[in-house]
Amino acid sequence: MIAPHGGTLVNCVVEGDARTALLAKAEGLAKITLNSREASDLEMIATGAMSPLNGFMGADDYNGVCDNMHLANGVAWPLPVVLSPKDDESATAGDEVALVGEDGTVYGVMTVSDAYQPDKAAELTKCYQGDAEHPASDYLNSIGDTYVGGSIEVANLPTYEKHNEFRLTPAMTRVAFAEKGWDKIVAFQTRNPIHRAHEYLTKVAIEQVDGLLIHPLVGDTKADDIPSDVRMACYHALMAKYYPLDRTMLAVYPQAMRYGGPREAILHAVCRQNYGCTHIIIGRDHAGVGSYYGTFDAQDIFKQFAEGEILIETLLFEHAFYCKLTGGMASTKSSPASNEDKIFLSGTKVREMLSEGIRPPAEFTRPEVADILIESYATPTTA
Repeated sequence: MIAPHGGTLVNCVVEGDARTALLAKAEGLAKITLNSREASDLEMIATGAMSPLNGFMGADDYNGVCDNMHLANGVAWPLPVVLSPKDDESATAGDEVALVGEDGTVYGVMTVSDAYQPDKAAELTKCYQGDAEHPASDYLNSIGDTYVGGSIEVANLPTYEKHNEFRLTPAMTRVAFAEKGWDKIVAFQTRNPIHRAHEYLTKVAIEQVDGLLIHPLVGDTKADDIPSDVRMACYHALMAKYYPLDRTMLAVYPQAMRYGGPREAILHAVCRQNYGCTHIIIGRDHAGVGSYYGTFDAQDIFKQFAEGEILIETLLFEHAFYCKLTGGMASTKSSPASNEDKIFLSGTKVREMLSEGIRPPAEFTRPEVADILIESYATPTTA
């Protein structure tokens, strides 16, 4: 099976007597409160999904990632994973601090390596190619001006009301793949319902491997993105009728969305490598938002890394469309149709149609999915 990114699958979760002792220690420590994204990152770090990270980034790793997409030890890593104390909280190098959720849950303890003042303006431009209108700007403005780095030990992972049976850790997915006899596994990252273009990409991909992991992101997303419970209902409906269940697996990905385009494509890839995937689908405008990134920048960025730095392989796809000429999904590589015979699909277009009360046509999405989406927009739900 493919090696984790950096060579070792990290595990920061302690159990048994060690867990009891850690929680007892945390009671006497100063605390840092994690917001929703930071709690998602803690879960990803603790379970090894962000291997080789074993904690939140210190200054050297942060600066290396912002400047050249590498950690201080030279391992490729594309985006900061950081923790910012809240207004009445602080920590200095050498401290041990309790990490707690916004609901008061004690997650564990961090041994602080350093506290530093990041250049958040440079972080926005270097990492996200962003400006004041980019979603990353809102997030950076919402947190403090100090970051605290250090290794973590975790006694309690965040808990959720939804999708718990699909919250598989990297250790769990690796076991599941082995039990299924899958050696080559392709991951499909998504924050949208699967429309016909997505289905086409996944079907082409599954022809080349042993199994498909549909791995939707269920951490924080923009307010106008479709809620995760609606999306999960769509995935179940599609898998029940349109996918081979012996070659398809569904699990959720707890990370928050950064909308980081090319750099986030790298993040999605190396994290899926940690889950045991050997391939990942990278299509048009992966992890994009607005017009901040070029259509295929997320594919081209992989060329910036030396051979062997990132082991997971990318399956790269052109812009897929419904072809009226051939009566099915296609791309410019497989269809001779002129533009008037192409119906281009996107999650944004589907959301626009739904917000106007328009049922997405069969060329956009399967009827079972359209039913779920129409109902969800008539009766709004929460993410």
